[in-house]
Parts: sequence; C-alpha cells; structure tokens
Amino acid sequence: MKALVLGAEGQLGRELLSSGGVPPMECIPAGRGELDITDLGALLDFVQARQPQLLINCAAFTSVDDAELNPDLALAVNATGAGNVAKAAAQVGARVIHISTDYVFDGSAQTPYSTEAEARPLGAYGHSKLAGEMRLQSLLPLDSVVVRTARLYSRFGHNFVNTMLRLMREREELAVVSDQVGSPTWARGLAQVIRALAGAPEIHGICHWTDRGQCSWYQFAAEIHRLGRELGLLQGELVLHPVGSADYPQAATRPAYSVLDCRRSEQLLQRSALPWQRQLRAMLQDLSEHAG
Repeated sequence: MKALVLGAEGQLGRELLSSGGVPPMECIPAGRGELDITDLGALLDFVQARQPQLLINCAAFTSVDDAELNPDLALAVNATGAGNVAKAAAQVGARVIHISTDYVFDGSAQTPYSTEAEARPLGAYGHSKLAGEMRLQSLLPLDSVVVRTARLYSRFGHNFVNTMLRLMREREELAVVSDQVGSPTWARGLAQVIRALAGAPEIHGICHWTDRGQCSWYQFAAEIHRLGRELGLLQGELVLHPVGSADYPQAATRPAYSVLDCRRSEQLLQRSALPWQRQLRAMLQDLSEHAG
C-alpha cells in the first residue's frame, strides 16, 4: 500500500515513517516545507503525481494558545486544509486517515467521551479541528476515518514529556497543573493503530485512541520524573507543586476532563490500548537508547 504522510516532520509523522507494522506501507513523506495543505492546487498536483491509495493527515496547527491569537490561521490549516486533503484523495480514489483531538469536547463530562458524544469545543483550536472533521466527513463519508487522540508525545519534537525532562534538569522546583485530566498517548502506539486502520478499509467515521488510563498533568509529570530517574535520564531531587488552572493563566481555556472512550476502536481493531505508564516507560527507554 502506498500512503502519503502529510505533516511528516511532526512527532506522529516521524513515528509513522520510522516504525514498521502491519500492513506494510510504502510511506511517502510530505513535510510542511515541501507541501502546504492550505494550497489546494499544489496538493492536487502532488497527489495526482504520486497516486497514493491512502492519505494520512498528521498536518495541523497544534499550538492551542497561538490558535486563540490566530484563529483564521488555525481554521485555514485545520479546517480548510482537511477539506483540501479530502478533495485530493477523492481525485485519485484514496482513503483518508485524519488526526483530531480531545479538545473538541468542553470537559464538562465525568465519564470518558464516546465517539457519539456531542462535541462542544472551548477554544479556537478545538473549533478548527472540529470544523476539519466535519469537512472531511461531508466530502468522504465512507472513505475517511477521523482518529481523535490526546496528549501526544514521543522522543521527537516538542511535547510535554520532552519539555518536562528539560525543565527537570534545569530546576529544583516545578509547578504543574493538577486540575486538567486526560490520557497521555505515545505517538508510536498511535502510529501502529493508524497502520491497523490502513489495513481495514471497511472502517470509517470517528475513532478514539489514547493509551489506557487517565491522569492530571501533575500526575503525568510525577511519573515522568520517577521513571526518568530510574532510567538514568534525570539526576537529583525535584519538588513538584500541584497548581490549579487559575494559577497558571493561558490564552486558551483547556477542558478540565477530556478522557476519550476507546472501546469502539478496540472492538473494531481487535486490540487493546496499553496503560499510559507502560507506554511512557517504553518511550523513555527509547529516548535513553537513542541518546547513547
């Protein structure tokens, strides 16, 4: 299978390109510098020339706070761009696997959000991602899968885990938000799920996938520190302080609870999500090995 990976320079794109799996795929990378998904003409020409059977859209405007300051740009990438990907796929008869987010929900629930739950985003980022989902599904209702995920991290690029490791090396004390709960997700595990979806053309609509379990950002940071010390990535003691969202003002309001119910995806793919603590350990071991 020939798959075009859009957003190939991001952490999920890099995991897709670097990790194997089933089914085997010939991945064609397209980074932001090579292909801008907001340019429909360029995208149509690129896809026509390469004739992929699948487009995996990892390209996105992902800075939640910057989206509040630049809502038009967020919409251009996350909504118009997603529609352009659908049009390009339709041109060559290809499927689309599109990555979305838990931030399409407002966080008012007390139990995990199902794929049928009403999406009510709080901010510009969530609104733009929801608009992208809707455009994709309206253009390719039977040939697209929207995969909502959350708190994605890997050894590549900028993410919470890498940021925490850096700050934990630089500081003796650190304050982390404790009243926002979600599910951390290793990008490599998500990449394997995407490969499984690639081999299941009968699946369409919305899927949820995160690692199993839930935690606050503070609990996530505490586990990063514990495992980081155990694996030799961190030295010395660190005092972690739990703080509320009100004590850590940001441009965008985050959902207080954005845990996704992944049972439908587990049933469709006949695979179980792994505990987030186990996946974090695997990622940190991978990071340690590549750091020498």
